[in-house]
Amino acid sequence: MSTGSLAEIPLIDLSPYFAGDPTDKRRVADEISRACERIGFFMVLGHGVDPALIERARRESVAFFGLPMKEKLAIRKPEGDLAVRGYEPVGTEHLSATIGVEAPPDLKESISFGPIDVPDHPSCHTEAAAPCYAPNIYPQHPAGLRQTIEDYIRALDLLGWHLHRLAAIAFDLPEDHFDGMLERGFSILRVLNYPEQKSAPKEGQFRAGEHSDYDNLTICLIEDKPGGLQARGPDGTWVSVPAIPGSFVVNIGDFLMRWTNDRWKSTRHRVLNPPHASGDRLSFCHFIEPNYDALIECLPTCHSQEEPAKYPPITAGAYMLEKFSSQESGREWGDEDSEKFGTGDTETRFVN
Repeated sequence: MSTGSLAEIPLIDLSPYFAGDPTDKRRVADEISRACERIGFFMVLGHGVDPALIERARRESVAFFGLPMKEKLAIRKPEGDLAVRGYEPVGTEHLSATIGVEAPPDLKESISFGPIDVPDHPSCHTEAAAPCYAPNIYPQHPAGLRQTIEDYIRALDLLGWHLHRLAAIAFDLPEDHFDGMLERGFSILRVLNYPEQKSAPKEGQFRAGEHSDYDNLTICLIEDKPGGLQARGPDGTWVSVPAIPGSFVVNIGDFLMRWTNDRWKSTRHRVLNPPHASGDRLSFCHFIEPNYDALIECLPTCHSQEEPAKYPPITAGAYMLEKFSSQESGREWGDEDSEKFGTGDTETRFVN
């Protein structure tokens, strides 16, 4: 059931779903669906992820970002490599470019990890799929970071699987509808550090520029510190996303928007600059991706003769790699991409 008084972005308790009663499962699924239809963001409690694991992940990550730059750069992502792996320093990404907006680079550093249990399936081992299933790059220090990250990824992958089962229930599909499309997924964990800003950012520069996520859904762990996450509401205004102790923030990505024929919103969001020097801010963003060869096409219950499918089918891998390329290079996502990938009007498709 929903808790709290957060009118803009609801807080949803998943524990009735885990209890297993079909009526309760449907009620939770409907709550999620209402949030996703309106703004594409919600928060969850009762998710089953061990608080001790979350705290361990925070502690190990803070220790990593506190290392000398030379040690962090030892696992830097190779330039031009589309695999989202390893360390990236401040100023190397332009998230706004993925929606066709020119802006200075983002004021964040990150360390990224991909799947840790890559299945022995032909679709995972082609040359094209290689960036999505590339090996992870782990630092030597802190010593416990690798095990902690792998434990965290497995826990969040499981939570993502459950959220997809709730999505299936919401759209009157068998509960296991998405299971086969997730069994070889190439989900990505990005641990983001937004350093203290000791000088003013450039005009139009943010900790993370305005963008939508490319995945099925994103599960975020955020801190209650200045310079936080905002989502763009249905009327175009920006809504601050609160950091509720013990909760995760979940937002819908482009894939689920396409699968649901725009019923669920892949909402633009950004991370603000703090109003003054106020220390670092840490976030964990776990992007739940389907199989590389999964065909993203309208769900059977989301289109009809009166409401035809809005997007042409596309494989998950083809869409993701093009987005990764524009994110890294700062190249704008332009008309030729919209035509190629059927993404439609990026300026209007998120606003009711």
